[in-house]
Amino acid sequence: MAVVAAEAGEEYDGLAGTMKVFCGRANPTTGSVEWLEEDEHYDYHQEIARSSYADMLHDKDRNVKYYQGIRAAVKRVKEKGQTAIVLDIGTGTGLLSMMAVSAGADFCYAIEVFKPMADAAVKIVEKNGFSDKIKIINKHSTEVSVGPDGDMQCYANILVTELFDTELIGEGALPSYEHAHKNLVEENCEAVPHRATVYAQLVESKRMWSWNKLFPIHIQTDSVEKIIVAPSEMENCPGAPSVYDIQLNQMPSGDFTVLSNVLTMFSVDFSKQVYSSPAYHTMQFEPLVSGRAQVVLSWWDIDMDPDGKIKCSMAPYWVHSDPKNIQWRDHWMQCVYFLPNEEPVVQGESLYLTAHRDDYCVWYHLHKTRNEKSKSNFYGERPICECQAHLLWNRPRFGELNDQTRTEQYIQALKKVLKADSVCLCISDGSLLPILAHCVGVEQVFTMENSAVSHRLMKKIFKVNHLEDKINIIEKRPELLTSADLGDRKISVLLGEPFFTTSLLPWHNLYFWYARTAVTEHLADNITILPQAASLHMVVVEFKDLWRIRSPCGNCEGFDVHIMDDMIKHSLDFRESQEAEPHPLWEYSSRCLSEPQRVLTFDFCRPVPQQPLSAKGSISLQRPGRSHGVVLWMEYHLTAESSISTGLIQMLNAQGECSWNPHCKQAVYFFNSTLEAKTQDSSQNVMYALEFNPKVANS
Repeated sequence: MAVVAAEAGEEYDGLAGTMKVFCGRANPTTGSVEWLEEDEHYDYHQEIARSSYADMLHDKDRNVKYYQGIRAAVKRVKEKGQTAIVLDIGTGTGLLSMMAVSAGADFCYAIEVFKPMADAAVKIVEKNGFSDKIKIINKHSTEVSVGPDGDMQCYANILVTELFDTELIGEGALPSYEHAHKNLVEENCEAVPHRATVYAQLVESKRMWSWNKLFPIHIQTDSVEKIIVAPSEMENCPGAPSVYDIQLNQMPSGDFTVLSNVLTMFSVDFSKQVYSSPAYHTMQFEPLVSGRAQVVLSWWDIDMDPDGKIKCSMAPYWVHSDPKNIQWRDHWMQCVYFLPNEEPVVQGESLYLTAHRDDYCVWYHLHKTRNEKSKSNFYGERPICECQAHLLWNRPRFGELNDQTRTEQYIQALKKVLKADSVCLCISDGSLLPILAHCVGVEQVFTMENSAVSHRLMKKIFKVNHLEDKINIIEKRPELLTSADLGDRKISVLLGEPFFTTSLLPWHNLYFWYARTAVTEHLADNITILPQAASLHMVVVEFKDLWRIRSPCGNCEGFDVHIMDDMIKHSLDFRESQEAEPHPLWEYSSRCLSEPQRVLTFDFCRPVPQQPLSAKGSISLQRPGRSHGVVLWMEYHLTAESSISTGLIQMLNAQGECSWNPHCKQAVYFFNSTLEAKTQDSSQNVMYALEFNPKVANS
């Protein structure tokens, strides 16, 4: 699905370029592999188009603090009567190197491993007049040599880097620093930033805990309440090994209870030798209130100078020193870590929280004595999912399955369409719909699972709920289904949420439609399909901050970075990069400037048509503001009376502030330019043209 959207009077030309290679890609909507011609630098363009470069250049707080820290470091070196030689690892645009030279550094070696970025840095440095004092080195820092014939003529005495992610060390900062101190910089060099400090806070949060464990599901039937439970190995599983990084500043204070003060877990001094070998740091504390310890929230700050006077903090609003003036950024957020099990804690008792780290990851362990070992071997080892669920379901999917209101909506819809003698087939990945169908009273239930992982997981869930003989799992793709798989019976009810693990954009779950078409010969003449249809919806939005990730920067702290803007725009001109982007909009404040509009409908009661579905029209801007783009989402019509939205839930007020489905990512199509909307001007419209091509489900 592609969206061509423009302010009235503007036109967007088609794509042009030399196609040189064939790329095989799995189409998540059709389920098939497609071979497409692409430019030979296709992967580079994707990396640049989806990068955080624009976000970082718009991060005023980051840029100002780096500049202040660099000036101070150069001054300290100069005051010692030394030549200031700077090593900038991961230079990107060359911004920090240009800051260093402007601050008085004598020479700067700027390392950038990504060739397109290194080439851009050369041009940016030249345009700003620093080519004689900045050398761009297109290598990984561990490959750089020092000496008369080396990449660097001498060791640096100022180390400048920006190698951090939300978790601080997830981009390999520690190994890079470790190597640099051993091979590229002088002992006791200046470093900007000088140090980083990681903080943690223990909380109880049913909402966040629902992203990690499967809660009991209550199903009320006519005669009795049935409870679906998770296997014990899922309850005791340490979960996914990766951190969950989110915009905690969008998390309402009512959705969690703080159980501890902010704990200073560990610091890294970047001016000294850094070690990437595994380590742990333990802090003793007393809970502020009694409760159930479930989640560790974590963030970091960086001191740009040894005295800690120049600080850049990622602290969330409830502990931030200036909560009304928090710098918005998307490249650094906050971390959510899940304890392997929830633990009851009592106010005032002595507890210990340990932060473990290796060279790329951090994880936490709560214990009552300093040297206590974890029963699940979690202590000291990176957590690994042992139950399969965290391999199949991501964090939002856990939350979706735990949404009892959503589950009840499916139950009520199932009660309307199912009969005791129905033959049900469910097509969705790792769905609980087959269980709901059986509990409603259907005896013959089949479910298709495409992967071995989903097959094994669902088998465990069925078994612990004594349903292993009640629900038949078919591990096949829909087009391979045979009558024998169904016991030579015809399907009378076809079910789907729909949800598929390969889906990134809302319409990717239209794979259900293709699956429905593939099993047509096995459907009864009076087939009932749930959901019976889907519709694509659109609304024009103004983002409070998210627009920054796609907005040109122009000049950054006095340096001309137009070349970077042009580079990103060129990459965005490639076909796939012009498509909408998936974003969880509950994390990003926005206002609807138009009313939501249904633009396409997909009838699941009929097979996928041979001809494309298309829609053209306009959306009138109803509220004043800056239109940054359109948001698209799907609504699934379970029955004629019941629908589930994957996008807009409701308008919160007359200003257009909106609430989005927190379990799904919505599709955002950013405009190339922004239109200032004025309500008295009724001629302000956004024109759109959409096409759904059934042969590729992508146009």
